[in-house]
Amino acid sequence: MQKQIYSTLNNDVEMPLLGLGVYDMYNAEAEQAVGDALEIGYRLIDTAAMYKNEREVGRAIQASRVPRKDIFLTTKVANTDQGYDETLRAFDASMKKLDCGYIDLYLVHWPIRQTRKDTWRALERLYRQQLVRCIGVSNYLIPFLDELQSYGQIVPVVNQVEFSPYLFLQDLLRLCVERGIQLQAYSPLARGQRMSDPRLVALARQHQKTPAQIMLRWILQHGVSAIPKSVKRERLRENFDVFDFELSAADMQLMDGFHENFRVVDDPMSMW
Repeated sequence: MQKQIYSTLNNDVEMPLLGLGVYDMYNAEAEQAVGDALEIGYRLIDTAAMYKNEREVGRAIQASRVPRKDIFLTTKVANTDQGYDETLRAFDASMKKLDCGYIDLYLVHWPIRQTRKDTWRALERLYRQQLVRCIGVSNYLIPFLDELQSYGQIVPVVNQVEFSPYLFLQDLLRLCVERGIQLQAYSPLARGQRMSDPRLVALARQHQKTPAQIMLRWILQHGVSAIPKSVKRERLRENFDVFDFELSAADMQLMDGFHENFRVVDDPMSMW
């Protein structure tokens, strides 16, 4: 199994391109999955206050043999905790629950209409005070990024959105590249709902890989970070085993055509 690849963010911090998302994992299951992932070679762990598993993630990181400096830890401010003072308090609460010394990346989880501006101001304060290594956003489609540019003083390092071959947001990817924002894909495997696509299955057979590995490789070759979720050790291994092959230009072009605006999560534009 080959090693991880990294992205240098716009503030010169290095972030692994492939990580583990821990949405919908609880208690011992979450702790076990993070521990297994770190043992397999994952170095990016993505959680959120809303997931209610920060304590378990923190415990797994502390229990692992991986030095803290080698782990890139992301968490996010919950929608119910947004606002300037509220976000500062929420950050302190996440720090206590994680108990890992520091947070690498803190994100605005969703662009809540009434509070997103004040929430971003709070994140900028945390960054300026060096309380967090990086700040970014999640679920920010182009209108939200344009709005943020009008009032924000710091460019987010990461924008985490739903993104897969079946939801290929080319214009958003292009804009993020232009502005130096690392795009990151959640639900990169479309929650398994397109794994039987005959075109995908044929590519998997051709490369002697699984459909999931083909999807993740397509994302990584577009320069996008991916945080697939799994609690099963064998699936964690499978998702991480994507560094020993490459899709051809023709493969990439074919998969670019899979786009069908297929979402498994709410469309963020409902918050515009």
